[in-house]
Amino acid sequence: QVQLVESGGGLVQPGGSLRLSCAASGSIFNIAVMGWYRQATGKQREPVATITRFAITNYADSVKGRSTISRDNTKNTVYLQMNSLKPEDTAVYYCHARSYSNIDYWGQGTQVTVSS
Repeated sequence: QVQLVESGGGLVQPGGSLRLSCAASGSIFNIAVMGWYRQATGKQREPVATITRFAITNYADSVKGRSTISRDNTKNTVYLQMNSLKPEDTAVYYCHARSYSNIDYWGQGTQVTVSS
């Protein structure tokens, strides 16, 4: 089992920045990839960014160039730095982990609201 706890969401003005954190615990040795998804009201959950155990990253086109995903293996934590935020970035952001046996784990979600 893997437990994921997100933090760092909140209200930010357009053009501002936020850093989300996701702390993993439990069977973390079994995690192959971690990442962030988001779900806006009335929309499907969509991937934002992923990072593998070997720090290979991938980004959705909508956030590419504005966001950076990183990981600190000493703290078992993954970060998502988001810059130049837009109102359309408003969503609940979920931390995700997938094990080598393709089991998915989700955090509880953290709200990000971009508004003036």
